[in-house]
Amino acid sequence: MSISKSPTFNLKVVLNETGLPADTLRAWERRYGLPLPQRTAGGHRLYSQFDIETIRWLLARQAEGLSISHAVDMWNEQLASGSDPLAGAASSALTVARAGAPTSSLEAMRSDWLSACLKYETSHAEQILNQAFAANSVEVACVEIVMRGMSEIGGLWHQGKATVQQEHFTSEIATRKLQALISATPPPARNEAILLACPPNEGHAFPLLLLTLFLRRRGWNAIHLGANVPIDQIEETLAVTKSKLVILAAQTLVNAVSLREMARALNKKGIASAFGGSVFNSISGLQARIPAHFLGNTIEQSLPVIEELVVNPRPTPAEERVKKSLLQMSSAFQTARHQIEAALTDAIETRVRPAEYIDFANRFLGDSLIAALELGDISHLSTDIMWISNLLTSHQISAAMLPAYLTAYAQSVDMVMKDEGKEISDWLKLESAGLKT
Repeated sequence: MSISKSPTFNLKVVLNETGLPADTLRAWERRYGLPLPQRTAGGHRLYSQFDIETIRWLLARQAEGLSISHAVDMWNEQLASGSDPLAGAASSALTVARAGAPTSSLEAMRSDWLSACLKYETSHAEQILNQAFAANSVEVACVEIVMRGMSEIGGLWHQGKATVQQEHFTSEIATRKLQALISATPPPARNEAILLACPPNEGHAFPLLLLTLFLRRRGWNAIHLGANVPIDQIEETLAVTKSKLVILAAQTLVNAVSLREMARALNKKGIASAFGGSVFNSISGLQARIPAHFLGNTIEQSLPVIEELVVNPRPTPAEERVKKSLLQMSSAFQTARHQIEAALTDAIETRVRPAEYIDFANRFLGDSLIAALELGDISHLSTDIMWISNLLTSHQISAAMLPAYLTAYAQSVDMVMKDEGKEISDWLKLESAGLKT
């Protein structure tokens, strides 16, 4: 991935990232023309990621014993010969910073932090985070301690080893820390506003909050709107902020549909949007159904994409259309859904025990089934089928009950929808058979 040359960082960010004194940096610029920052209308310097990597390259040559003048000569000679001095260099401050962090220490801190969160030890958990941020860069601490820690506790919940209360407590501790860091960032060096919002019904705002922090630290005017943002609310915000780019995120199949609807609405207003989220990482090809710019699978990938979209806007990717037959099937299923679930409940009560979570499973599976059809492929549902399995496990219910549940659901679809629902029931039966093997 190429290193961004978009002028986004103010002087303070560059000094923090490189450790170079301000007087030395200005002297390099005057004497050697490296780096070459751009200027705002008010005369303030703006640096790119390429400028930061250039400074790091020069510092590395000094560490090898070269004088700064000889290091600059080497830089210019490589450029004159057609080679790239930064070939193979890290493309983001996140990657560079992480490379210098001791993995064992980070893992120990993350383990200690999660242990404190699982015990609801607020002061201890916050103290560990403070130590992690004192010992590491903000980017490293955020990614290696906070983000990975959040992922790990989510995994523990799926395995039935952590409660939803423990997960929420951990999220609250992490969110407060990020909000404090965002409040401490300097005023934006760029005037362009970037909005970050979760579409309607999406409650997982943490990934966008983390992205907001990283954008703010890179000098951008990033505005985090939070979870479950109604489309009309974001339109009102756009009118005030004059933003030309909105970043959206979805973590589930159902919310991917909401994200698509928001992207469509923004397109009609002439507002560019970009998106990401775990559901797009786990389901191949799903991103093609969204009329917006895909940011990639990681924050490292998303940052340069966002910067490039703001500085050099490009046309919105065309949305890959869904077959009309699948949309018709979705409509027919929604009409028949109440009858299907009523028939299913009757069957489940005699074939599967316990049945106290059937209503919840019905609602989740039905919503996900509609979303899969609306997004063009019923097989997208496979990811959410595994979520139901994790739900059973988290409530101390054997996941071995899931095949029987899916079989009963398929039979109820056959009974109510007949041939009109054959593709749905066939897929559910196939999925059930696969779970048994």
